[in-house]
Amino acid sequence: MALDAGLVGRSYPPSVVYEVGREKIAEFARALGDPDSVYVDPEAARAAGHPDVIAPPTFAIVLSLGAGEVVLADPEVSIDYSRVVHGEQRFVHHRPIRAGDRLVATASVEAVRSVAGNDMLTTRVDLTTEDGEPVCRTSSMLVARGTA
Repeated sequence: MALDAGLVGRSYPPSVVYEVGREKIAEFARALGDPDSVYVDPEAARAAGHPDVIAPPTFAIVLSLGAGEVVLADPEVSIDYSRVVHGEQRFVHHRPIRAGDRLVATASVEAVRSVAGNDMLTTRVDLTTEDGEPVCRTSSMLVARGTA
């Protein structure tokens, strides 16, 4: 069954506050194999013009992946997750994520389309500080194979 185009623009409640910790940033950088000292050394980060260590750009997935699950849990979305592959991921940063940030993630449906018998669902997650400062916008396109 094809996804309902009426879902486009639907927004979901913001996530709980996630406090970004230095150790979580360091773990993520190690998992990527990225040795950049701005991810683990506060002095190196300050020397590079940051108030504390910063996260690798793809660290935003830590928050956006969980926030995007609210879309998939929506019964009106009705996507068969067993048939889903990840088609695309984008990050637009307004500034680096840094240790000490208290971030909130808000998910919405950005696009719905059917192509060659496949449903394509694009979700957007806006990451802001708890005070509302924009930090990052992520977009994720999921393809549900053979459902349309």
